[in-house]
Amino acid sequence: MIELVTQSAFAEIAALLVLAAGVGFVGLQLRQPLIVSFIGVGLLAGPAALGLARSQDQIDLLAELGVAVLLFLVGAKLDVKLVRSLGAVAVITGLGQVLFTSVFGYLIGLALGLGWVASLYVAVALTFSSTIIIVKLLSDKREIDSLHGQVALGFLIVQDLVVVLAMVVLSTIGFGAAAEEGGLWPVLRTVGAAAALLVFVLVFVRYGADPLTERLARAPELLITFAIGLTAMLAAISDGIGLGKEIGGLLAGVAVASTPYRETIASRLAPLRDFLLLFFFIALGAHIDLSLIGANIGAAVVFSLFVLIGNPLIVLVIMGAMGYRKRTGFLAGLTVAQISEFSLIFVAMGVGLGHVGPEALGLVTLVGLITIAASTYMITYSHALYALFEPVLGVFERRGAPREAQAAPPARLGPIDALLFGHGRFGAAIAERLKRAGLRTLVVDFNPAELRTARAAGFSVAYGDASDPEFVADLPLSGVRWVVAAMPAHVGGVTHDDPRRALLQALRAAGYAGAVAVTVRDAAEKQALTAAGATLAFEPFNDAADRAVEMMAMDGAAPAPQRIIT
Repeated sequence: MIELVTQSAFAEIAALLVLAAGVGFVGLQLRQPLIVSFIGVGLLAGPAALGLARSQDQIDLLAELGVAVLLFLVGAKLDVKLVRSLGAVAVITGLGQVLFTSVFGYLIGLALGLGWVASLYVAVALTFSSTIIIVKLLSDKREIDSLHGQVALGFLIVQDLVVVLAMVVLSTIGFGAAAEEGGLWPVLRTVGAAAALLVFVLVFVRYGADPLTERLARAPELLITFAIGLTAMLAAISDGIGLGKEIGGLLAGVAVASTPYRETIASRLAPLRDFLLLFFFIALGAHIDLSLIGANIGAAVVFSLFVLIGNPLIVLVIMGAMGYRKRTGFLAGLTVAQISEFSLIFVAMGVGLGHVGPEALGLVTLVGLITIAASTYMITYSHALYALFEPVLGVFERRGAPREAQAAPPARLGPIDALLFGHGRFGAAIAERLKRAGLRTLVVDFNPAELRTARAAGFSVAYGDASDPEFVADLPLSGVRWVVAAMPAHVGGVTHDDPRRALLQALRAAGYAGAVAVTVRDAAEKQALTAAGATLAFEPFNDAADRAVEMMAMDGAAPAPQRIIT
């Protein structure tokens, strides 16, 4: 059967895509990100298993284009302004985590007998966390705008800058190898060509990027084609002058990062990136002997435990020392408990340069499988984990948590009739109607932008997280008649990590005896949250539809059956 499938490159690619869909479906049922499934597909398709990946040239071509597109998206999102806006916490914690992981990872590698070069590569690879996974999981949990979510984004930007630096260092090492082989002239030629390429990108950013993308944006398909073409062109030029395709992809992203269309380009290229990265992992699996992975199981377990435990701990220590609460540090720390696709790309570059052998790539691949799979569940159930470890985390919090003093509700508010959690579109509408009804309302949200909007509308506001029991207990609950949870419905349904359920438990623990209204998506959520203690459940779409029909009937506007229009 395999011989029949691999008779043509097209049939082979078709078989690989079918295999990827099947493995991806299994991974989806296990709540695993696609990267884990893709690595599994690569290992299954390689020569050590099914042996499907035989058209190596075509697969390598797609893999190289996938890496270039991935690095283009990194370059396009290198937003240094975000690091500045988050202040010292993003830079200090991000660099602190990178330094801690690389130093201790290197020492662990030496202790395991890897050799100093392999230990260095593995240690640096362990410092990268997966932007794709973290942003996806935090977005699914609707925590991307929370304080720990914003700090995690700051980590990622700092790590992206480290990625760029690491790639440049590798390219410089390549210069050194060229100097040994051909003297000084190849190095000078490469440096001159690299400088010319950088000047071209800077001139393009200054004078050509905005007007060109504005014209191309009139045809969105052409804008995306241009972005892919620019990526491929700069990657090819960069590879031709000895820098490697990766640097060219990064520069292409930087070239459009200042344009107002970078988010549009990034969102449209993301599916293409995921599709092409499948072939990177297939190519990776085709070059990895499963016996190498098996031989590295002990070392992989040690490194995985280091990443899963050590990375969150160092983030918790640094953020605690900077004055953040233990809860914020813990939730932010969990986001760096894995390595990323960049880790594999980085080590694969080292293999290509001849610095390390394929056994190092096999080791990092296994660490990636373990840490990504485990951290997915750690981030998904982060609040439950915090509740489990909270009694022993007090040592990581400074007295008073000065950095989060602004999270406390404002003093001397006077009597409060209603507490509203979540000032989105639905929450803002409820707040306005509570105000019209004469109820004094305190708006609570963890998105500073929403709080500014609520304050401008005349409401008292408090920055905080509905799922934080300590914060809820500190709220002025005495005399409150209604607590309204207008947060968006939880993506995964009502789970133990659901902020609505956590709010109900926190209110009960704080002794609140008033009424609680929650927003739900369907009857199942309504039943579950009512059983958990909610007094009233809103179904915004169904409630709006019911009200619309009532208004139509009230006005006599319901269409007669005989006037049906087809």
